[in-house]
Amino acid sequence: MKAFAIAGVKETSFVDIAEPELKSGEVKLEIKYIGYCGSDLNTYRGFNPLVKLPRIPGHEISAVIVDKGAGVPDAWRIGQAVTVSPYTNCGLCSSCLKGRPNCCRYNETLGVQRDGALTKFITVPWTKLYDAEGVALEHIGLIEPLTVGGHAADRSAAMEDDVTAVIGCGAVGLGAVLGLAQKNARKVIAIDVDDAKLALAREFGATDVVNSATTDLHAALEELSGGHGPNCIIEAVGLPATFRAAVDEVAFAGSVTYIGYAKAPVEYQTKLFVQKELDIRGSRNATPANFRRVIDFARRGLFPIAKMLTKAYDFADAGQALADWDAAPGKVCRLAVKL
Repeated sequence: MKAFAIAGVKETSFVDIAEPELKSGEVKLEIKYIGYCGSDLNTYRGFNPLVKLPRIPGHEISAVIVDKGAGVPDAWRIGQAVTVSPYTNCGLCSSCLKGRPNCCRYNETLGVQRDGALTKFITVPWTKLYDAEGVALEHIGLIEPLTVGGHAADRSAAMEDDVTAVIGCGAVGLGAVLGLAQKNARKVIAIDVDDAKLALAREFGATDVVNSATTDLHAALEELSGGHGPNCIIEAVGLPATFRAAVDEVAFAGSVTYIGYAKAPVEYQTKLFVQKELDIRGSRNATPANFRRVIDFARRGLFPIAKMLTKAYDFADAGQALADWDAAPGKVCRLAVKL
C-alpha cells in the first residue's frame, strides 16, 4: 500500500509499504483523515531535531476500526470512529513511575521518532484508542492538538480567580484557551499576531484578545490584569522572543508553562525567576483524561471545532499541503489530508 513520506528537507514522496499484520491485543484501523502538526512542518523544513528522515508523518488521527485481534474488549466495534494516542510509554522510567507516562523518557510519537499514520491502514494497541463517535470524521484528527493545549492548562495550575494568558493561537494554543476557559479562569487573554486567529480564540473561550503586532503587549497585559500581569501564562509559539515575554509579563508568584520548543537558544534575565518566585513548567503531550475531556467538549458543541480546519487536501496532494503551509504559515490553523 502507498504511504506519504517526508524524504528530505522540503522533499516528499510516496512510498510502498507492507499492509500491517494484526496481532493479539491490536486493532486494525482504516485512516480517514490525518491532521498536519507544526512538528510536521518543522520536519519538512528540516528544523525538527527529533526526526530522522525519511519519515512517514501523521499522529493526528481520524480512523475507523476494520478488524480486531484476540483479546480486544467487546467495547471496540468494527466500524467505530476513533482517534489514537500517538505516544508510547515504557512503564519503567521516572516519568512513568510517577504516573506521568505522557512525558515518558523513552516516548516515541507516531510520525516523529517512528513512522506515522499517513497511509491507508495501521495497527495499534487497543489501549491507545479513544472512542470518537459523535464527532465528524473530518474533525476527529483535530482532537489531539487540542489535548496538548488542554494538558498545558492543567500544568499551569490556573485557579478560578486567576488572570491567564495564552501566547499563540494555533491549534495547540486554542486547546490551552479552551482548557483555561473550562477551568473558569477569571480572564483568558489570547495573544497572537493574526486577527482571524484571535477572533477564533474568542469562540474557544478567550475573554480578551491582544494582537501583539499592533498593540504594546506589556501595556495591554498590565491594563487587563490591574497592573499585576497574568497569574498564569502559557507559551504555545516556540520562539525565543515569546519564551522571554512569558517570563517578563507574568505576575509575581505566577506560573509560566511552555509547550513549544524554541528553535534557537533563549537568553533570560534570570533574576526574574527568583524575584517573582516563578513556577516555570514544561508541558508535553497529553493524558488520557485530556483526550476524553476534549472529545466530550466536541460532542457537546462547546467550541467550534470545524473552524480550526483551514483546508483538507486529497492524499495525492499531501506534499502540496506542506508546501502551501510553508509558504504562508501565519494563515493556517490546521491542515488535514483525506485518505
